[in-house]
Amino acid sequence: MQKKMNEYDVVIEQDENKVYVAYVPQLPGCHTQGDTVSEVMANIKEAIELYLDYSKEKSENAMKFVAVKKVSVPKPSLS
Repeated sequence: MQKKMNEYDVVIEQDENKVYVAYVPQLPGCHTQGDTVSEVMANIKEAIELYLDYSKEKSENAMKFVAVKKVSVPKPSLS
């Protein structure tokens, strides 16, 4: 019998040192980093598994990811 799989949205960003940072909006505090996208994806999968093993209550009441949106605001003046 095949094990049921859960899917999670992963947000990946790159910091000023070119390190990739990933987090899962549905699982507060679940984040990791890596030197490549492949590495950060492997690391976030492990982080999710550890998160779910550690906190079964939080995973059952996980927040629902809705969207990532951009918003435009005026640049501050340089005075």
